[in-house]
Amino acid sequence: MAPLPVTVIGGYLGAGKTTLVNHLLRHAAGRRLAVLVNEFGDLPIDADLIEAEEDGMISIAGGCICCSFGSDLIGALGDLAAMEPRPDHILVESSGVAIPGAIVSTMLLAEGIRSDGIVVVVDGETVRQRAQDDYVGDTITRQLSDADIVVVNKTDLLAPAAQTELMAWLAEAAPGAIAIPAERGRVAPGALLGVLPAPGAGQPADHSDRLFDSVVLTPESGQPVEELARDLATGPHGVIRAKGYLRDVDGALWLIQTVGRRWEVTAAQGPHEAGLVCIGFRDRLDRDGLAELAGVTA
Repeated sequence: MAPLPVTVIGGYLGAGKTTLVNHLLRHAAGRRLAVLVNEFGDLPIDADLIEAEEDGMISIAGGCICCSFGSDLIGALGDLAAMEPRPDHILVESSGVAIPGAIVSTMLLAEGIRSDGIVVVVDGETVRQRAQDDYVGDTITRQLSDADIVVVNKTDLLAPAAQTELMAWLAEAAPGAIAIPAERGRVAPGALLGVLPAPGAGQPADHSDRLFDSVVLTPESGQPVEELARDLATGPHGVIRAKGYLRDVDGALWLIQTVGRRWEVTAAQGPHEAGLVCIGFRDRLDRDGLAELAGVTA
């Protein structure tokens, strides 16, 4: 059985982690999401999403759930991995002062779990000031250094020049991450989570979805999969996330996944149709360049 993907959502107090998680739950598009928090009080799920609450678990519309894990993160992850039916994706919402990389190191001790990346939410209006604060600056800079994707929240409060300066600063503060501007935590789930919805699935669209575009690449021959994965993640083609199955030059089938500038290639488990989905900003996704890179038809 394939390991469950887990995304850690970090960020300092007040950055908008809760708002982002509620948005992801509202736009799950058929995904069964599980949200893990230290205590329910740390993550107030929007009341209209809740169907039932009992025995340390909140049932959410659409088959999603929210669980508290207290001090036993590994145990909670193991319980979720053993559920029938299993969730499709787990979100771990960290406390405002936690270091996301440390959470990933802990959770990888659980069986049946794999990391699907670290998303750090920042308050676009205050993050630079707080990063220089004597008391909290070290926490914020360490959170940013762990990020694969930075959700720059509250960009509607910034003038265009200030937003440009902030993005340049984040490129240095989080050099391994891709920064996504957002308002009120509205980011298309496909840009953050590895379980990409099927093309043409008819999922509800909002302002956040209109910022992104996707391209499906269908291979015509075997590919050097490691090189392709690296180039998708680090090249100039505007890819934020990618996931799919491709055959190498010897005919073996491999699962390719990228998040931000990190990539992973693993042997496919069972038969799968070859194809690769790439998602990126609508005005930056280089369809022709991706087709040429992969030697496939877009």
